Amino acid sequence: MQFDEAQRLCQMALDIHRENGAPASLEEAADRRLMGMICESKGDHEAALEHLVLASMAMVANGQESEVAAVDCSIGDTYLSLNRYDEAIFAYQKALTSLKTSKGENHPAVASVFVRLADLYNKTGKFRDSRSYCENALRIYEKPAPGIVPEEIASGLTDISAIYESMEELEQALKLLQKALKMYNDAPGQQNTIAGIEAQMGVLYYMLGNYSDSYSSFKNATTKLRASGEKKSAFFGIALNQMGLACVQRYAINEAVQLFEEARSILEQEYGPYHPDTLGVYSNLAGTYDAVGRLDDAIEILEFIVGMREEKLGTAHPDVEDEKKRLAELLKEAGRVRNRKNRSLETLLDTSQNTKATSSNGGIKV
Repeated sequence: MQFDEAQRLCQMALDIHRENGAPASLEEAADRRLMGMICESKGDHEAALEHLVLASMAMVANGQESEVAAVDCSIGDTYLSLNRYDEAIFAYQKALTSLKTSKGENHPAVASVFVRLADLYNKTGKFRDSRSYCENALRIYEKPAPGIVPEEIASGLTDISAIYESMEELEQALKLLQKALKMYNDAPGQQNTIAGIEAQMGVLYYMLGNYSDSYSSFKNATTKLRASGEKKSAFFGIALNQMGLACVQRYAINEAVQLFEEARSILEQEYGPYHPDTLGVYSNLAGTYDAVGRLDDAIEILEFIVGMREEKLGTAHPDVEDEKKRLAELLKEAGRVRNRKNRSLETLLDTSQNTKATSSNGGIKV
């Protein structure tokens, strides 16, 4: 992941090719493709596109048409990043035609292009087309060509699940994740990937109101992440926050406090105290502190949140107003006995933050 150093070394290789002055070779095409990947990872999409197109041309010139499809898919991905949708479609369709010829109609590589097209049409609001391409990919994944490793199919199912989730077809998204999880079959070396799927299942269960299964999924995910040495990653911190929200819905408030506290510690380290995800955990933690009677701690956190939101969003922003109301309510109660009977846990937590925290976990890829 040291992209600057990777780019420097790759540029050295390209300089050597240029100094030799020979026609573009397969070796140069491979280095161009690598440079395209590096530039894309750094967010320099225009530079990535230039290198990928040159790689594609060199591969065709060297009679490697069957291998060009993978580069065309990368070109399509880059066009998609640049919001140049028509050109992305053209690149994907070109790759699709090549893959069908070289690998057959039912190869997962063909399905992966269907998934890319489904994602593109989903992003442009053409949901019927998106759903159609998802169904084409799923037909291939159900009856793939012989010799395909299950992990390749599981990865595709996970990608399609994310598309269905964005279209709010949560039940279908969950079924696909369950299939993907079964395919991995707790395989060694895939624990982080499996944990990512289980965490996403936890999000979907939460959104569907099934809080017990949500908690169990997050429990499985966080246990694997702890065992694999990922217990200090931002992803782990966000998963803990999600698990805490599931605890709140199950009225396991003391456990929720512990999870939010651990999530806060991790996200402060990884993102800093002013990042939106960290502030979200602060907000949830303030609510649970209030629920267990730690009023001073709740007030201290909310005062910090209000100050930060005023600085970043302005005093008139709706989120600032909501936090101010929560703070004013706690300050009013400070120093007197609280009547807890008429207050539900749902009002103690910032409900808009619950939604935000839940949705934020859907883009994470392990």
